[in-house]
Amino acid sequence: MSDEWKTPVGEDKEERSSWRLLEKTLLAGVQEQRRARRWGIFFKLLTFIYLFGALALFTPMLQLGGDKAASSDGHTAIINVRGMIADEESASADKVVGALRAAFEDANTKGVVLRINSPGGSPVQSGYIYDEIGRLRAEYPAIKVYAVITDLGASGAYYIASAADEIYADKSSLVGSIGVTAATFGFVDTLEKLGVERRVYTSGEHKAFLDPFQPEKREETEFWEGVLATTHRQFIDSVKKGRGDRLQDAEHPELFSGLIWSGEQALELGLIDGLGSASHVAREVIGEEEMVDFTVKDSPLDRFTKKLGASVAERLAMLVGVSGPTLR
Repeated sequence: MSDEWKTPVGEDKEERSSWRLLEKTLLAGVQEQRRARRWGIFFKLLTFIYLFGALALFTPMLQLGGDKAASSDGHTAIINVRGMIADEESASADKVVGALRAAFEDANTKGVVLRINSPGGSPVQSGYIYDEIGRLRAEYPAIKVYAVITDLGASGAYYIASAADEIYADKSSLVGSIGVTAATFGFVDTLEKLGVERRVYTSGEHKAFLDPFQPEKREETEFWEGVLATTHRQFIDSVKKGRGDRLQDAEHPELFSGLIWSGEQALELGLIDGLGSASHVAREVIGEEEMVDFTVKDSPLDRFTKKLGASVAERLAMLVGVSGPTLR
């Protein structure tokens, strides 16, 4: 065998030693990665357990709402109605009605104040709250209900307020907007420009009449306007029933046009009974300065899940621009 095919013994040993060293280095790197991954999983689990332990510890305390147990004598019950009036929101009928019942059932409640700051929302949710206020007022005639509008008491929020014995607001509050709206978009021309054909299969002649990708039909538009008009009439009837002769609607028919007024103007129009805050009403009108909050509070977990988004159906409705009747 020629010398060019022979490998020196020393060189062979040196090569095997280099490979062993490389192998050990690679194995050490893999082991280090495994250890790092295990520690990463451990700390993530530890953080997860800590967060849920904190939620489990504090959620019962936060759900109670305010300081119900703080009063052993007479007090004014406060219930906040904030934000959109809709199902699963903080101003949903379930939460407001639950707070109202708890306030009326408390033996130390001398009066109830609905502290309102809302643009309105669902006529159904507003109607539920309106009806429950009427029922509780009849069951507990000694306890009066006062609505206090802070920044905004519009549409469905005013619907609720009109069920109270009296309504108060600040001189700069925005009050009224007695009307109904339902908004959508029309994308028919857009689809034509893009060369897209809309295909809808229904089992009813008018099942897709709110589809924003199809041309409007006059008879369907008139039908939808009739639905809104019916809801508007129900709203007006409830406000008139709640406000009675205090409402200056004969001289001001524009009260039901959807316009909104300042608190100072609302007082002249009979939309409210006076100017004042919740503490003013508690102290000067009810006569019980101590206020106890009966508002139903969301747990931290509830607030977290709400931030993740509403239901898929609601988001799809927003994307295509379709919404039902809204008091706002």
